Amino acid sequence: MKNFDYTKVPTQKITGDNGVTYAYRDLGEAVGVPLIALTHLSANLDNWDPEVIDGLAKHQRVITFDYQGVGTSTGKVPGRIQGMAKDAWQFIEALKLTKVNLLGFSMGGMVAQEMLEQHPEAVQRVILAGTGPRGGEGIENVTRISDLDLVRALVTFKDIKTTLFFTRTVNGKTSAAQFLKRLKRRQQQRDSTISWFAYRRQLKAINRWGCAQPADLSEIRQPVLVVNGDNDRMVPTEPNMYDLHRQLANSELVIYPDAGHGSIFQNGSDFVERANRFLA
Repeated sequence: MKNFDYTKVPTQKITGDNGVTYAYRDLGEAVGVPLIALTHLSANLDNWDPEVIDGLAKHQRVITFDYQGVGTSTGKVPGRIQGMAKDAWQFIEALKLTKVNLLGFSMGGMVAQEMLEQHPEAVQRVILAGTGPRGGEGIENVTRISDLDLVRALVTFKDIKTTLFFTRTVNGKTSAAQFLKRLKRRQQQRDSTISWFAYRRQLKAINRWGCAQPADLSEIRQPVLVVNGDNDRMVPTEPNMYDLHRQLANSELVIYPDAGHGSIFQNGSDFVERANRFLA
């Protein structure tokens, strides 16, 4: 498991007690507490920035996986974020892991928060990036924003992540182009694109979560690193990131300037350094 190149690490399969077969990639040193990466809306294994994953894997075991009903994992996408959290635990239990760290990006950050509520004893540390609390301001608008940007992407022949993840400044546009180029590095055994049906179920789950009664995060005692750009169109930085930081008893807040929803990819080197220091 000493492979540190995410573009070449093989995709593996494992079946949980729920009968779902999960696709996953496992790399880095098998020492200490493994880091489970929970990805964003519509994402599969190939949507993780390989430079970020490689940087994290040099210091701990890193495991990425496809949620149920996504990529080459079997099953059906749960209709609620809470169901996605239970799904993630099924995958973790299939791997026989009893203690994990979590990296939740965007929708994955929502899943991570629910996982903290469901099995707090099994989570040591958490990184929440580009996300917000349940019932957070503007989260119910993710569907509208995503649909508008999807139309724009189809008309302009550009990847939707160009506008959803990055600012439209010179720096943001340059970072977007570099990020998309990195995502294409893997040539062999690429993952399957999410189906339209699964994508819409994820959107509905996010909408329900955004419209739900706000969560009480005051009981969470695990150290949490809260990260975002200063201009997140999908999950508004203000007030969501500050609300997370305020509610979580043991949290650290990092806001990157001139960065959007995908700030951890735009500022990959700095994020990896901070994350590794935090997880250590």
